Amino acid sequence: MKATLILANGAVFRGDAIGAMGDRVCEMVFNTSMTGYQEILTDPSYAGQGVVMSYPLMGNYGVNGEDNESQRPWAEALVVRHLSPVGSNFRCEGSLGDYLRQHDIVGIQGVDTRALTKLLRSQGTMNGMITCAEHFHIREVLDKLAAYRVSGTVERVTRGEKEVFPALGEQRLRVALMDYGVKQNMIECLRKRGCEVTVYPAHTPAAEILSGGFDGVMLSNGPGDPADNVDIIREVRALYQSDLPLFAVCLGHQLLALATGAKTHKMTFGHRGGNHPVKDLAAGRCFITSQNHGYVVDAGSVDPAVAQVSHINVNDNTVEGLKYKRKNCFTVQFHPEASPGPEDTEYLFDRFIASMGGEKNA
Repeated sequence: MKATLILANGAVFRGDAIGAMGDRVCEMVFNTSMTGYQEILTDPSYAGQGVVMSYPLMGNYGVNGEDNESQRPWAEALVVRHLSPVGSNFRCEGSLGDYLRQHDIVGIQGVDTRALTKLLRSQGTMNGMITCAEHFHIREVLDKLAAYRVSGTVERVTRGEKEVFPALGEQRLRVALMDYGVKQNMIECLRKRGCEVTVYPAHTPAAEILSGGFDGVMLSNGPGDPADNVDIIREVRALYQSDLPLFAVCLGHQLLALATGAKTHKMTFGHRGGNHPVKDLAAGRCFITSQNHGYVVDAGSVDPAVAQVSHINVNDNTVEGLKYKRKNCFTVQFHPEASPGPEDTEYLFDRFIASMGGEKNA
């Protein structure tokens, strides 16, 4: 069956339908990763978005139950140049095409994803619709795209009740992790360092966390515009004002910045991929990082009496980390749990462990 992708600027891309049939409106973003499509689809940070994979071949190693980053996929749509009909890997448990159909993800293949990515880079992230309809009215589609906005996504992706994950091996520390759209491997990075991890729903009051007897608090990644989360920002501010060590990633990094008076803004096309170079200013070293964000902290809005920029993106000099003047509080924009290299920035988890009084592994 044929399918069509229509963008908010009126551009039209035609191809073949993959995954679920029907229409889907979402924010179209691109990812430059060569692999990891299953982790991308199940990353809650993609809620409300359709993902354009710039690498031309997807699905070649299939899918399996171990690679999910959450209980279900969150991406609305997938756009690829070519979808492999079979997966060739000893871990393969099914095809990507079947996975898309099973989870009601619409998609299109046969698209010139290089041209599409260049368009999104030059004109910026924009809304789009994938449709399997043979005939459609472009004006009606453009009106739908103009009205669409990604919102309420943290409420969609966070868990409904707290969940405790025991430490792997000897338990040394207890960590409270705020779930704004947490990826499973973030939990595992703490567990393997001897932490019992209690994961809380996004809107849990700070008072409940502070009375829980934890050694530290971690703020997770998540989707959407950080400034929309007014109530959460208020609770994050209360956590910051406590004495507990804090470590925040991606959306959590942005929320803490907003809670302490800084500002954020939407980027033209964001950072999404597994090859983004980031410089640790204190160490004087550059690391290859995995990233997925469309918003960034304004460097000029950070009060130097509150925090200083600790990491920058080598490509565009945007803020990739903050070191707060308050004892034992630091944040990063990238994903240290994603390990593109494969363990490039996991040292940040070791730093968090050390800040809580645990042993430093690196």
